[in-house]
Amino acid sequence: MSVELPFAPVDAIIRRNAGDLRVSADAAEELARRIQRHGAELAADAAERANDDGRKTLMSGDFGVEQVVDKDELELPVAPVDRIARLDIGDDYRVAMDARIALADILEDYADNVATAAATLARHADRRTVKAEDIETYFKLFE
Repeated sequence: MSVELPFAPVDAIIRRNAGDLRVSADAAEELARRIQRHGAELAADAAERANDDGRKTLMSGDFGVEQVVDKDELELPVAPVDRIARLDIGDDYRVAMDARIALADILEDYADNVATAAATLARHADRRTVKAEDIETYFKLFE
């Protein structure tokens, strides 16, 4: 599976949670993969909710979001999030702009949580760099 999400915003998310630690390129790539997989799963669930309501358009409410943030407040770009949403649902559904922004917000919160834990794991290992293994360890421990 190719990764739709650019690594630069993912790297920025890790850095804002890592404090003075460095971030390896592999860590950003691994987290981008995990974000993508999670986003595709969330979109598939949202598509089921839309289908149950007789709709072919995913709305922010299908993601459990009542209040949609301003997209300029997000680090993750909306266009790749749209492509991520379509990975498991294909072109059978439309994804409304508010749903794209809602999904980007959810994925950014998800990435923040993982990045914070990965930084803690790197510090625990007495390293100054967050590595892909820290991201992988988080998922082994908490998922």
